[in-house]
Amino acid sequence: MVGMSYLAEIAQRIHKSVFLLSLMILSSTISCGPAPTSATVIIPTSTSTPFPTAQPTEPLEPTFPPSVTFTPFVSRGVIRIFSQSPLSGDHAFFGKDILHGAELAVLQLGGPLSALGYQMGLSSYDDRNAFETARSNAKTIAANPEILCGVGHYDSTITTETSNIYHEAGLPIVAPSDTDAILTDRWYLEINRVIGRIDGQGKAGALFAKDQGFASTYIISANEENALKNAEYFRLDADRLGIQVLGMVITSLTEENVRSIIGRLMDSRPDLVYISSPASQAIPFLEEARAAGYVGAFLGTEALNNPPLINFAHPSLVDGGGMYYTITSPPASYYPEAAKFIADFKTYFDASPLLFAARAYDAAGICLRAIEEASKAIGGGIPTRAQVANAIRALKGYQGITGTYTFNFQGDPTLVRYYVYKVVYVDAANWNQNYISAAYDVIPP
Repeated sequence: MVGMSYLAEIAQRIHKSVFLLSLMILSSTISCGPAPTSATVIIPTSTSTPFPTAQPTEPLEPTFPPSVTFTPFVSRGVIRIFSQSPLSGDHAFFGKDILHGAELAVLQLGGPLSALGYQMGLSSYDDRNAFETARSNAKTIAANPEILCGVGHYDSTITTETSNIYHEAGLPIVAPSDTDAILTDRWYLEINRVIGRIDGQGKAGALFAKDQGFASTYIISANEENALKNAEYFRLDADRLGIQVLGMVITSLTEENVRSIIGRLMDSRPDLVYISSPASQAIPFLEEARAAGYVGAFLGTEALNNPPLINFAHPSLVDGGGMYYTITSPPASYYPEAAKFIADFKTYFDASPLLFAARAYDAAGICLRAIEEASKAIGGGIPTRAQVANAIRALKGYQGITGTYTFNFQGDPTLVRYYVYKVVYVDAANWNQNYISAAYDVIPP
């Protein structure tokens, strides 16, 4: 008689085959003919691992004891979550990365809802990174009562635009990559994110400056909302931490004013220049500062995360005190808990996860946990969207791959990790030798 462990392996192989077949159907739908805006696939869920750990030495015909009776699974219904991101166009690499992260989460984390008698459906939508397409998709999503939660988008501005539709429909979403402060500043119950706000980088930068022992700083900022917020938060926290702020300039860095600003900078002789300006302005300015003899350190925001521009910079940029900038999300390989996720992602999608797949996995996982908790609270029935939205905010210490999540009244995580990237080489050939040198947990502004 064949042991039940072998039957479990058979079930696991069938489980994986069904999932891969579903993905093949979805892939063929997306790749043939005009680019669609959506596709839906029902993904079987299981509480067991989808990967068989052993193979039988020879094929055996399974048999069962006469007394065993198997009751067929009768679904109580289909519960759907959605993913909306660019699956075509210039940003499709990142959009598919988000979709695959959500798919893997539904496959691996949907077991508790399956145990309650529900099939999990994942509906994917291609927003093409275009406002009109994203809004049209959002209206379609909002009109489907089976959809209770969602993951998306890739672009912060598009997420902000569509979030009004989700809010009006009472449909909760968890954004994996959207850092714009306005997304959660409106206090919509339905809107959440699993990544740091863009304006939290100034606070992280001040902590880094203190740890590096910098005693003084000079601040330069573009006259733009997020840039100004980071510069001001850096100034306030630097002052609180005992770092002397020798000056602050708010301006667009042009050829006409660079020389005078550098003159004031050299007169002040700060240990650190903090710059919150776009890379197109900041990098030429920092090169000019080095040429003028400044040998201190440079610290910028994620706006400097522009390797093509840095690759054209003079190598002196990283001389002296060095060059650093803060980022909101590291590669998946940076997370201590991500090894299995990366291996599973490669197994199912024949690719390595990019920047936001792990966060999309966590975003979808939060949706699934909230649906489960909301369902249990009403005796196992299908919860309303409002009940799911409240369940997300009620989660305490959700353990994901990218961090532990509890949400504040705005929908931001109560504690967010930011990372400080050190640029050692400016040339593309050695870019992979640049690295994350520090990380800081920050309370959102």
